[in-house]
Amino acid sequence: METGLRGKVVIVTGAAAGIGRATARGFAAEGARVAAWDVRDSDEVSITEELRAAGGEGLFRAVNVTDAAGIESGIEEVLARWGRIDVLVNNAGIVRDAQLVKWKDGAAVSTMGEADFDAVVTVNLKGVFLATRAVVPHMIADGGGVVLSASSVTALYGNFGQTNYAATKAGVIGMTRSWARELGRYNIRVNAVAPGFIATDMLKSIPPKVLESAAAHTPLGRLGRPEDVAAAYVWLASDAAAFVHGVVLSVDGGVVLGT
Repeated sequence: METGLRGKVVIVTGAAAGIGRATARGFAAEGARVAAWDVRDSDEVSITEELRAAGGEGLFRAVNVTDAAGIESGIEEVLARWGRIDVLVNNAGIVRDAQLVKWKDGAAVSTMGEADFDAVVTVNLKGVFLATRAVVPHMIADGGGVVLSASSVTALYGNFGQTNYAATKAGVIGMTRSWARELGRYNIRVNAVAPGFIATDMLKSIPPKVLESAAAHTPLGRLGRPEDVAAAYVWLASDAAAFVHGVVLSVDGGVVLGT
């Protein structure tokens, strides 16, 4: 399949590990020029070398998606090097799991804290807003582009202990569908991907028994791989998906069917 991505300029947030890193590598394998952004900067050399080895060009920058000025600076660097932005993948995200109210022996023993709620909202929801708001004017000026954002199956069906995470991922769906209405006239396609349980470092906060149960209740019988989600992002950005707009694509191994 000819993806039409060779030479395209792609920004991937949260690109230092997991789904983000696999996504950056997937675009590079299609010959794209990839700006890998992450709040962590410890893997700069290895990431750029990995993208080059995959077949594309790579640029790493430490960017915090909650920092509007930092995003603008990162965009300026991308434009100075490659002159345009064709694809934005809003992948950066965090978890701070807790029950809304944990009740034991007739009393509340803990609750979800405001700091944890606010942190997840700021990164997972506001970060998507800030990055997209900053990139879209450049896409409009250049005649179009693609905006892809990370939602989650928890946004569609909820998940125990993830009030904050599920709320932000549902918010991403709302923004995606709103932007699809606003930006289609400028030839900017906007879609979201809703992963299920994917084997990344983010799952380390989830008890092993819960992960075992998730795999057991997934019709395909396993957790997803970062490459499974990366392939969905690459396809949605490609010419093969030229008429796909305003959708939420679940990449979950059928886990919803198994619950």
